[in-house]
Amino acid sequence: MDEEENSHSRSPPRQAPTADEQTVAKANEAIAIRPKRGRLTLLSRRIYNALLYHSQRQGVDEPVYKLTLSELIGDARFNSNNTELLKSHLRDMQATTIEWSTSSSSLKRWVSSQLLGTVTIEEQGRGRPCIVTWRYPDEIKERLVKPHQYTRVLLEMSSQMRSYSAAVLYEIGARYLTSPGRLSMREDVVWWAAVLTGRSDIKEVDYRFLKRDVISKALAEIDALCEDFGLELIEHKRGRKIEEIQFRVVPKVQQRLGDISAANRNVFDLELVGRLIALGLKQDEAQDLYATTDEGQIRATLDHVDQRLRNAAMPGLKSPAAYFKDALKKGYAGVTAMEPAPGTQGQPPALAPPVAPLSEADRLRRIRELWENDRMGQARAVFAEMPQAMQAEVRTRFEAERLDQMAAPIARAWRRDGPASRVAATTFYRWVAQDTWPEEPTDRVLLDFALQRGVAGI
Repeated sequence: MDEEENSHSRSPPRQAPTADEQTVAKANEAIAIRPKRGRLTLLSRRIYNALLYHSQRQGVDEPVYKLTLSELIGDARFNSNNTELLKSHLRDMQATTIEWSTSSSSLKRWVSSQLLGTVTIEEQGRGRPCIVTWRYPDEIKERLVKPHQYTRVLLEMSSQMRSYSAAVLYEIGARYLTSPGRLSMREDVVWWAAVLTGRSDIKEVDYRFLKRDVISKALAEIDALCEDFGLELIEHKRGRKIEEIQFRVVPKVQQRLGDISAANRNVFDLELVGRLIALGLKQDEAQDLYATTDEGQIRATLDHVDQRLRNAAMPGLKSPAAYFKDALKKGYAGVTAMEPAPGTQGQPPALAPPVAPLSEADRLRRIRELWENDRMGQARAVFAEMPQAMQAEVRTRFEAERLDQMAAPIARAWRRDGPASRVAATTFYRWVAQDTWPEEPTDRVLLDFALQRGVAGI
């Protein structure tokens, strides 16, 4: 990753930023990471940003950084106390090798390094906080913790992204928003495929599928969730073949009055996402699908799959999630559930990838995610049924408790659209759910919930 000179050049301030601007000064070299070994995920990127944020607050001179596990979980928007899942993502970052290149008039320097050094998690016993400590490799520590050229990344805004590719493109957009040409780096298709998926094993790419399955969905997410800018794809051909791409950052102008008054534009249907997760889709996959697919089409296809599952005259589905994705792609929603969709004979499509059995940690995470989505959906329903005066009181309490803690773009979205904002609604209804039902669920509660809802694969 070569260092570029078109972005911020001042050092990040040592003092802690205000709560409504919880940002990390992310070195430009650490934004478009192309792993040379290992793989990165959306959650590992969130955790990495949160660790970096606290490292910068504690200072570059600290040999080891320390934080309570609960604070890390909160800042990474982890939504789970499952330390085994956290450990797996920390291992991914430790196993990920990156290359760091810098140059000046007299010196060229290349460094190959881990993304993260030694990490420890100390469980100090009942009633005492769990502590996480971590280090960075010495060769790149100062470049990460006290970068000279960096981009300000809003933790709250980054956490709104539902796919790894969207999280990467959001940070790239933030980096080039203030550059003169607002044009990202221009690289070959294989380079972009590795950067946008976090994978190190990509050698060949069919650009049609990369554009359809990764780039277009990520651009749709950014358009839906980011208020400050959008991104346009620029393709560079050699003959008829697209060999290189880059992105243009397009600042967003003030919304048209018609868009502002259209409340449905920003409504995020948590109940619909919950139904997708109940079929067996992972939360990130379900939210990504919701963000990039017509809501009516999703709802109709879900209804079709529900009818198919209830039809005792037909063989059972081995993978409702695979059947749903194929039905959505092929438009089975208009086909009666009494007959198998063409070519299926009541089974998941032959082309659907086999579904690997879930680990214990993944099963617990999925139940927890579904439980939280269900609770947020209930919170939305409870709020909708309140008299206007009570709604106003709830909004006032929310603003008094949370508005100062929200990132500036999220706060602006809340002030403009209130609970109808797609950007701010998740934060609001999560708060309503926690305010209404403050008790943490026990394992028994989660198990009962899974059994009652018939969660697939549990």
